[in-house]
Amino acid sequence: MVSNPRTFWLVLVTAVAAFSAAAAAGPVLSLGAVAAGVAAGSLVHAGALIRLALRVHHGRGSFGPCRGAGFLGMGALFTGVGVAAAGAAALTPSIAAPGRVAAVTTLVAAPTFLLGLLLLPGTAPTVRARLRRLLDGAGIGVTLCYSVWVLATAPAASTLAGPLPLTVAVTCCVAVSVAVVTGLRAVRHRPAALGCAGGAALSIVGLGVFTVLLSALDGPGDLFGPASGRICAGLAAAGLALLAGPFLILTGARRADDAPSSPHAADSDGTLAGYPLLIGPALLAVAVSVLHLLTGGRFDRTAIGLGFAAVVAVALREALAARDIRRYARTLATREAHFKTLVAGSTDVTVVLDAELIVRWQSPAAARQFSLSDQDVLGRPFVGLLHPADAGPATGALHAVLAGEQHVLVQARLRDGFGRWRDTESTVSDQRAAPEVAGVVVHVRDVGDRAQLQRSLDEVTWTDEQTGLANRRKFLAAVTEARGTTTAGSVLLVELDRFESVADLHGPTVANAVLIEAARRLRTAVGRDDLPARLGGAGFGVLTGASLVHAFALATRLATALAEPFHLPGHTVHLAADVGVADLFGASDGSSGASGLSGASGFSGPSGLSGVSGLSGAFDLGAEGVLRHADIARRRARQVARGREGGRVECYDRSFEAALVRRTDMEQQLPGIVGRGELDLVYQPVVELAQRRPVGVEALLRWRHPRLGVVPPQEFLPVAEELGLADELAEWALHQACRQLSRWRADGRDLWMSVNASARQLAAAGWLATVATAVDTHCVPAESLIIEVAEASLPDDAGAVEQLAGLRALGVRTAIDHFGTGPTALAHLRRLPVDVLKIDQVLFSEPAGQRAPATPIVDVVVSLARRLGIDVIACGLETESHVDVVRAAGCQLGQGYLLSRPDHAEHVEAFLERHRTRLF
Repeated sequence: MVSNPRTFWLVLVTAVAAFSAAAAAGPVLSLGAVAAGVAAGSLVHAGALIRLALRVHHGRGSFGPCRGAGFLGMGALFTGVGVAAAGAAALTPSIAAPGRVAAVTTLVAAPTFLLGLLLLPGTAPTVRARLRRLLDGAGIGVTLCYSVWVLATAPAASTLAGPLPLTVAVTCCVAVSVAVVTGLRAVRHRPAALGCAGGAALSIVGLGVFTVLLSALDGPGDLFGPASGRICAGLAAAGLALLAGPFLILTGARRADDAPSSPHAADSDGTLAGYPLLIGPALLAVAVSVLHLLTGGRFDRTAIGLGFAAVVAVALREALAARDIRRYARTLATREAHFKTLVAGSTDVTVVLDAELIVRWQSPAAARQFSLSDQDVLGRPFVGLLHPADAGPATGALHAVLAGEQHVLVQARLRDGFGRWRDTESTVSDQRAAPEVAGVVVHVRDVGDRAQLQRSLDEVTWTDEQTGLANRRKFLAAVTEARGTTTAGSVLLVELDRFESVADLHGPTVANAVLIEAARRLRTAVGRDDLPARLGGAGFGVLTGASLVHAFALATRLATALAEPFHLPGHTVHLAADVGVADLFGASDGSSGASGLSGASGFSGPSGLSGVSGLSGAFDLGAEGVLRHADIARRRARQVARGREGGRVECYDRSFEAALVRRTDMEQQLPGIVGRGELDLVYQPVVELAQRRPVGVEALLRWRHPRLGVVPPQEFLPVAEELGLADELAEWALHQACRQLSRWRADGRDLWMSVNASARQLAAAGWLATVATAVDTHCVPAESLIIEVAEASLPDDAGAVEQLAGLRALGVRTAIDHFGTGPTALAHLRRLPVDVLKIDQVLFSEPAGQRAPATPIVDVVVSLARRLGIDVIACGLETESHVDVVRAAGCQLGQGYLLSRPDHAEHVEAFLERHRTRLF
């Protein structure tokens, strides 16, 4: 079986060489070689085609797809057997008329090929389509035969003497025409159909030539006549055609057996399909007839018969085409009636536009739904019917449909017949390719009720029910819109401080009244174009178009207004407001100072508002980002104002965000800090200034975090107090300091240890017990422990005096740290049971730019402390002049970087050892 193209070409070249050699050797050998080669090739390909048909039948369980390949295989089989029989008849003297055998072979094989070709999948799927192919081919073939017969009557009569050769010639011509038409009009598998059609045409042409050549022979002796050379060449050509035809048929049949392909441009059933194939042959026949008549020729019975057959074929084809047209027209009429029924009963308005978006047709529903007559609409641009504000987007959507975009939805207001604007929603589809429509179809729906409902819902969903202000959703939408339509603006975030306690103390009714009054004050204070909103809880927001400078002034007015007492029936509520301000389009890094707000820097009003940070380096951010910046500034304002009456105003600075991130990290990392072993104590010696001899050590707490680094206590202890971890950290520091003091005293070092405590710890009920436990656990003398409390955090009340007295009762000494930086007056020292006064550097350092000595101030403090029996330690000694000043005032103890820096226990031990060695 020759199935590979390379093998086929090799066989074909070999056949050409063999036929040429046979022709050179003689006509007898040439005829034998052609007959043998064609018979072998046809039988091999016939077997392959029949096996292909059987495989398709078994694979699909149906005779339909396999019939085409089966009949094509039978055609190849008839060809091989017939050519072999005709060749044997021509070479055998006892057998006469080899042309009759060849003619019978042609008359049997040609219809078989055509039947297989028409039954191939995808060529002609219906009986009507097959009939059209046959009529088209018959019309073309008979017309061409007629034209040839009329133009060459004498040669035709000599060559085609007798009805059988003429029948063979007409059959071959018609069969070839049908094969060509079938291949060109295949619905699916077009390349495969063309291959099969070409192979069938080659086989039929080869059989025709073979039949004509053998019909011209009266017997084997004619092979040696004067025309033997032409006979040999014709036999070789016919043999090559008969070899190539089955191969092309087999190749096409195999490709037609593949997965189904998409339909070709031809109609699936052949209705109105096509190519004007009959026009050319028909015009040729007419021209030949006219020329024959003009030259005085006469038509014989063969020409008349051929012409009549051609007319009948053409008439039948046109009658069938007319029937198809009538059926198609009825189908169109049915579809049109169905369409009109659907459109007439639909509540949607259907409008058809041309490529210029001009209205060419509208459905009757337009009069019912929008009171629009055809005179009002037809011939006008569709966008001319829309609201001017909606015409631009609608035009863009329509042009997008013209450009090929699918599923376009247009929402616009349309003017009805009474001049009112109606909310509509339209779907647009491009139907210009459909001949029944040939335009852009717009389906218009009235959505006025839905739009009104949506607007009503928006009024509800965009308004805070409790205060009547805009809610967070409306505020965010307004911020987003402002960022897209303006070039300047600010956002203010306001939080009522201590609002949670109002509901706890006075109940939810009073709390709601406070919120309503606060909303009223916001409306009164903001400008007409500003948008106040409630963002949730006790948080409010204001969107203003003012620049940051004017926004800061507005924030100050808001804080002042909200700091006024809320006089309610039976209650008076005092609150404060923390306000954060952020630019609508960016924020600063604080590197360029006040950036136009220096006049407001350090502001102090009735509400205790103060401070604003520098602003520069704007960058883009979204609506949520703007609110986040304002909230960071508000949280910064709350931190700065903590412990003070009134609120504070702050503008966003990038440094605030960095500090907030660091604080958040500390809040996350502080729990479990003791268990992780990240806390540490460093120690700074306190020395006797005359001899520089260490007499005591202060324990300083440090947090050594692997990522945050060394965090000082003034940074993380406030966070620990908010988290409720301060007592745990203080207890750890107290026990660690006592443990270290016990070791040093065990080594013979007569030292005392001071440990810092906060005012909150001092006021705690269990603090005295904690101190007593630490002293007893580590076996240290109570008098060797000093508890230090910073002056700025020392409460001036009876509770503080009682706690300090309790420590003294335990034998533990107490100290006031950083004396001179807080509000404690000298007269209060008389009633505070303290043992040590640690004066701050501000009392003995010379003020910058002044030459007045600080000694008189230190003299007063030291003299008063000596009279009260209080020891004085000068803290912050950094220069020898500091030492001279405090010693001149009578202060004997000192602490500072000049004497020794805070360090770990082993380094402090080395310091103690050096000084003890040097002194003793």
